Amino acid sequence: MKSLLFLRMCFCAVLGLILTTISFSQSQSANVPVEWQTKAEQTNYQKTSTYEETIAYCQKLDKASDLIYYTTYGKSGEGRDMPILIAARDKTFSPEDVRKKGKAIILIQAGIHAGEIDGKDAGLALLRDIAITKTRIDLLKDVVILFEPIYNVDGHENSNVYMRANQNGPDEMGFRANATNLNLNRDYMKAGAPETRAWLAVWNQWKPDLFIDCHVTDGADFQYNVTYEYAHFQEVSPAIRNWMDEHFDGVVVPKVEKEGNLLTHYVEFAGREVTGGIATFIATPRFATGYTPLRNRAGLLIETHVYKPYKSRVRGTYDVLRYTIEEMNRSKASLFLANITADTQTVERGKTYDPTRQFPLTLALTDRSTPLGFKGVEYKMEDSPISGGKRIVYGTAPLNIIIPRFDEAKIERSVAPPLYYVIPPQWTNVIEVLKVHGVSFEVQSKPLTVEVESYKLTEPKWSTNSFENRITLTCKQTPIKETRTYVAGSVLIPMEQEAANVAIHLLEPNGPDSFVYWGFFNSIFEQKEYGEGYVIERLAREMLAKDPNLQEEFNRKLLDPAFAKSPQARLRFFYERSPYYLKQKVGIYPVGRITTVRKTDSVTRL
Repeated sequence: MKSLLFLRMCFCAVLGLILTTISFSQSQSANVPVEWQTKAEQTNYQKTSTYEETIAYCQKLDKASDLIYYTTYGKSGEGRDMPILIAARDKTFSPEDVRKKGKAIILIQAGIHAGEIDGKDAGLALLRDIAITKTRIDLLKDVVILFEPIYNVDGHENSNVYMRANQNGPDEMGFRANATNLNLNRDYMKAGAPETRAWLAVWNQWKPDLFIDCHVTDGADFQYNVTYEYAHFQEVSPAIRNWMDEHFDGVVVPKVEKEGNLLTHYVEFAGREVTGGIATFIATPRFATGYTPLRNRAGLLIETHVYKPYKSRVRGTYDVLRYTIEEMNRSKASLFLANITADTQTVERGKTYDPTRQFPLTLALTDRSTPLGFKGVEYKMEDSPISGGKRIVYGTAPLNIIIPRFDEAKIERSVAPPLYYVIPPQWTNVIEVLKVHGVSFEVQSKPLTVEVESYKLTEPKWSTNSFENRITLTCKQTPIKETRTYVAGSVLIPMEQEAANVAIHLLEPNGPDSFVYWGFFNSIFEQKEYGEGYVIERLAREMLAKDPNLQEEFNRKLLDPAFAKSPQARLRFFYERSPYYLKQKVGIYPVGRITTVRKTDSVTRL
């Protein structure tokens, strides 16, 4: 183990010399007593604290300062407490007190991928500088800070020198997934992990004004030590997008760079290498920073550069956090206005049904690009005797080039939101997840007969491999309209609420993170009753005699050689068009869309 650790340290040192192509003279924390140095600072950023050491440091901050309150907000799969620190003046440690005093709330999350732990050491240093050395105490003037030092606590303790093969420090790193091997940054919609449900409870209780998720990149080499992204297409309210464009891109980024950092938007190459250009990553709601826009709040993704030394990455994260909070203090009124505007527009949209008003479900980049001055490093492509393909070999010299940036999106799939969704009570797991998200609904105390829009779902295709403990599903949907009776206990979900966007994404089958996609409704595709061949033969003749159009449809199908040669397929053709099949409602989506105003009697509101 010692020899392995020595080799790892040598590897990191070489990376620091070879792959760091610019010198980062970043800001430092001033006047820090030795006893208040973080584990990273004590070891010159060679190590990071364990879970127990982190908890001890958090509790020490709480004990030493009236500005810090330590608590926990849930239990992990392995039973560990999930820690959170609240930093505020005047002991404003509850959401009710924060709202009374008109403070803005920022939620900072570190360690959702526990090997990418820069945010933990940056956040602990920042709160220390606020509460102990008081060099950053002004950050609490009009802002309350919620800080999760380790979100994926079980993954954090699954730590050794073999994690994160690409990453330049610290010596030992945690694991990407939690104890049940779930990637928590794919779980925000289906909410399958206890950690996710605990996080959603915090969100629903506090409703932060801005969210930051701290990560470390994988992939390419370049000069930047910090990359970032936030939703800025049709998936987010224009009011929130404009605030981030003006205040984060326009104010925070230049200040962070003045501290010796180099920033750019998140780097994801559109081709195999840099000249193909950079394509903006569009986060769907399964991701943290794709989820918070559905809740009408900005979600900032920080991705420090994996090859840069740990100190550079931690201090770069520190500077982003510091100046973002500073800007929230300076521009609190405009941030509040952006958030209130987004919430109000969501609620107002739910008051009327407009079939022409489309809500975006999936987005895709167009082929249009703009020139971008990119600060890369020299590289070459060469044949690899190992893989048998091409490999990229990075050099050490800076390479400043102009490349295309693909940063324009189009709506691929959309839907006109109804006034209500209605769900039968037997779909308890679906209703429970909606409740966890804070979606309000009404429980019907007696049967409800109503005309609904819904879907006939056909051609289901399940994934061949498990993805996040689910066999995901795609299918074709055909709109239908019919009168249904929903039994007592069914839930009615009004779209006149702030959480409406979450409900739409979960309940529309074509959503990229819908209940249908994640397999919550798989059983509706299962045929339970069948007919013997000799019975279907007789039934087919009767159907053909009564319906000339059916004969024409059958003749067209016979033009398909595979169909014509298959007795089973030919018999199934008739069975699927018979009442014996149709009454089973195979593929009929049980969730209804109500587009007409209704009375709200006979309900219990939740």
